[in-house]
Amino acid sequence: MESITTSLVFWALLTPAFFYVAGLLAAFSPKLSPKIMGFLIRQTSYINLLFSVAASVLVATKGFLFSPTLGNPSWGFSLRLDPLSVLIWLMISLLAVVILRYSVRYLEGDKRHASFLGRMAITFASVQILVLSGNLGIFLLAWIATSISLHRLLLFYSERRAARLAAWKKFATARMGDLCIFAAAANLSHHFGTGDLETIFQAFHQGGSQVESFGFLGITGVLFAMAAILKSAQFPLHGWLVEVMETPTPVSALLHAGVLNAGPFLVVRMSPIMHEATAASALLVIVGGFTGWFASTALLPQPSVKVALGYSSAAHMGFMLMVAGLGVYPAVVLHLVAHSFYKAHAFLSSGSVVEAARNKSIPLPSRLGSLRRIAGSLGIALLVYTLFAIIWGVHPLQRPSLLAVGIILVLGMGQIIAPALDSKGPRKATLLACGMAIGVAIAFFSLEAGAHALLHSVLPELTTPALPILFLAAATVLLYQLAVIMQMYLPVMIRTPTLHAWAIHLRNGLYVNAALDRLAGSLHISKRQS
Repeated sequence: MESITTSLVFWALLTPAFFYVAGLLAAFSPKLSPKIMGFLIRQTSYINLLFSVAASVLVATKGFLFSPTLGNPSWGFSLRLDPLSVLIWLMISLLAVVILRYSVRYLEGDKRHASFLGRMAITFASVQILVLSGNLGIFLLAWIATSISLHRLLLFYSERRAARLAAWKKFATARMGDLCIFAAAANLSHHFGTGDLETIFQAFHQGGSQVESFGFLGITGVLFAMAAILKSAQFPLHGWLVEVMETPTPVSALLHAGVLNAGPFLVVRMSPIMHEATAASALLVIVGGFTGWFASTALLPQPSVKVALGYSSAAHMGFMLMVAGLGVYPAVVLHLVAHSFYKAHAFLSSGSVVEAARNKSIPLPSRLGSLRRIAGSLGIALLVYTLFAIIWGVHPLQRPSLLAVGIILVLGMGQIIAPALDSKGPRKATLLACGMAIGVAIAFFSLEAGAHALLHSVLPELTTPALPILFLAAATVLLYQLAVIMQMYLPVMIRTPTLHAWAIHLRNGLYVNAALDRLAGSLHISKRQS
């Protein structure tokens, strides 16, 4: 029976192996027909989806599935199928079907079309191995392979200087993240005598002397947090993300919907370790919370759809990392999956969105700028949230982390209601906006409860964070409140000279990226460098 189970786990390698083979064929057969390559990777994506569904059923019926470690115990090769890995694998499989299908038609007629499809296939394979890794060694290799394969996609049009500049900054940032992962993995494997993730996770779940004697726990957690921050384009090293728009649209979809999420996935995957590292949690709350605020504000005046989507992704990554720092890991996974599908759709349909905006303009009723009505919008949102919290048996006041996330949810629902309530439009619009807010609350509570039920066996229980984390969470929530209130007043203040000046500064990201460009000397990249 054990050998059969092991075989089932190793079957998960078949589809990434097929993707890798397709990529190698494209690399070493430059005259390969794009139709043949397109057929190969599309069929592989369908098989991959079928395997991911089968793996989900196996985990649901048999529980966790692990393969033995091949090679060195600390840095060998092994796979694990648990609720987290199969959920993300299923998400990746669905994205692969859609994005690869789009890619097959996207560059028709380009002489390097087959090469492009091969690079896409290799990147998807690397992401899948990362998700299914059961050992620190293969996790590190997959982490690096994901970055390198993405780099080759970012440089697909290497003759474009903007593409080289953005790819170079991404490459330098990724190598710093690789060093952080390597150092953290070395600390863990040296102390526990193994790189097997299940063995390490069980040690943290059980506690005891082995964990208490781990003197580098705080450093290891900070290293993992730094790797996640660097991977997810967080402030101030976020600039490359909004500059990689020279790449083909399917690459943008793959980057924002898949590869970028490796940062939050790392934190959730290593959550038994991160949960015990207070300094790492504090770092995630500070950097993630500020990036979420900064990027969500900077995206508002952007004239380019893709640049605005880039800032949007940085903001979502920041919010996920902040929530992970608060220890609400099921909400992070829920956000990760939802963001992936939303951002893939946003990029793949960005052209049609622009065309639709040109052809159709919907007049909106003028805003009143009434403080009383804006406060009423937030009050209605708070009432909706409180009502559903009671129905679902959630007690945010007893769990400060949930309270912080709940307040931010209330602010989001308030932004749905305010444009209708604080306007001269018909009251029917206000009722519709309240209905939408109720729908958001229902979706959040039911999906979060589902994520908790699905992942509770692999994630730490929610506990009250340390006092410094609570202080940082309160400061972050206050910052978000001020930002949301300003955004609610934005249509009223839009013509003031001061706001116009700030819009110009925000459109340029407060010039942080330009300062880093000069500091790194990256503006002087040779035109021949690729």
